[in-house]
Amino acid sequence: MTVRGIFLALEGGEGAGKSTLASALAARVNAEGREPVLTREPGGTPAGEIVRTLLHEDLVPWAETFAFLAARAQIVAEVIRPALQRGAVVICDRFEASTFAYQGYARGLDLATLRNINRLATGGLSPSLTLLLDIDPAAGLQRKHGEDEAIRTGLESIAFHKKVRSGYFAMAADAAPGGWLMLDARRSPESVAADAWSALELLLRET
Repeated sequence: MTVRGIFLALEGGEGAGKSTLASALAARVNAEGREPVLTREPGGTPAGEIVRTLLHEDLVPWAETFAFLAARAQIVAEVIRPALQRGAVVICDRFEASTFAYQGYARGLDLATLRNINRLATGGLSPSLTLLLDIDPAAGLQRKHGEDEAIRTGLESIAFHKKVRSGYFAMAADAAPGGWLMLDARRSPESVAADAWSALELLLRET
C-alpha cells in the first residue's frame, strides 16, 4: 500500500534530547493542522512496553536484539503503518538505526544479518527522514544522569557509547541524500527544534 504520511525517526546517544525534540515537533505539527503520532522504541504499544521491561535483564546481545525487533514489528503493524496510511506525521524516538548503532557497531553483531532480520520486522518500512542528534557521549551521560552517575559509569561505558556514536556517523555518511540530517545537540533545545522543524517543513510541503 502507498504510504501517505511522513515518518520521522529521532536518533542519537544518551542524553541527546530526543524526547524533548519529539514533543516539540509534535506540538508544532499539531499547530499546523496535521495529525502528529508520537511514539518510541522500545515501547509504543502494550506489547512493546512489556518488551521494554525485559531490557532491564542481563540479556546476551542477540536476545537483546530480538527483544527490540519484536517490539519494532508490533509497533510498525499496530501504530506506524496505520498512522501513515491516514496521512499522519509519525515521530518515533528511536527506530532501526538504533539497532545498527548499538547492537551492530557497538556490540559487534553482524550488520548484514541485523539489516536482514530488521527488514523482516519492519516489512521494509524505513523513515522518510532520520534526525541524528549528536552529542559527545560523556556530555550526554552527564546531562541524562548527572555528574556523579556519569563518573560512576566509568571508561568502559564511555568507550561503548563512543562506538555507538561512530556507528551513527557511518550511517549518516552512507545515507541517501536527504535521508539523514545531523543536528548539534549541544545547543539549546529551541535551536535544535528550529533546525529540525525546517527539515520537517520541507517534507510537509510535499505531502
